[in-house]
Amino acid sequence: VQLQASGGGLVQPGGSLRLSCEVVSQSMVDHYAIGWFRQAPGKGREVVAAIHRGGGTYYADSVKGRFTISRDNAKKMVYLQMNSLKPEDAAVYSCAAKDVIVTAPLPTRVDEYVYWGQGTLVTVSS
Repeated sequence: VQLQASGGGLVQPGGSLRLSCEVVSQSMVDHYAIGWFRQAPGKGREVVAAIHRGGGTYYADSVKGRFTISRDNAKKMVYLQMNSLKPEDAAVYSCAAKDVIVTAPLPTRVDEYVYWGQGTLVTVSS
């Protein structure tokens, strides 16, 4: 397993959670784009946020202003800070990686990502 997501749990609407994606390989965390994805019951997997090896970021419209993706290469970690959570944010969240060169655009589609970790469940309910 190249990536492992953690940090999910039960949170009330309006609450916050921070998800962590542990990347096993230093080379992967240094040279790959890392994305966060989610899949709710009965729905397809969707991209939530992504971060380029160069630091550029992408957010789905549904989470802009509420979620923040960041990376700590020294710790081989990528984080997803989720604030102002809504019931519709409930899903299994996974992280994935794709190798990119510095000048390549940030991958923002699910099917672009190659290496996937197991997910962590986020439940938003009162």
